[in-house]
Amino acid sequence: QVQLMESGGGLVQPGESLRLSCAASGYLPQYRGIGWIRQAPGKEREAVSCISIEDGRIYYADSAAGRFTISRDNSKNTVYLQMSNLTPEEPAVYYCTTITTHPQLCNFKSSWRDWGQGTQVTVSS
Repeated sequence: QVQLMESGGGLVQPGESLRLSCAASGYLPQYRGIGWIRQAPGKEREAVSCISIEDGRIYYADSAAGRFTISRDNSKNTVYLQMSNLTPEEPAVYYCTTITTHPQLCNFKSSWRDWGQGTQVTVSS
């Protein structure tokens, strides 16, 4: 089993940026990658972005493309999500999860495995 810990959430104004971090411990090679999943109040969890552990290939949801950047530091077992130009529609708890599929398929919930405790992102003026 892999343990995940998210950090970096907070309160920002519309248009501002945040960088989230996901620190992983445990045996990661058993999984294909790491994903960032968010859950807004009253809504289902949705994949935002995922990255392959093996080759760094990346997936972005349409809502994230062009504004969010996912990256990894394998030496630190950490995955980052740089979020720019945040909108009032994006407050949510952001989780990182291990995924069992290629990142391009990480919007399938069946591929999500281990979870962190989540980090709250609030966007408000």
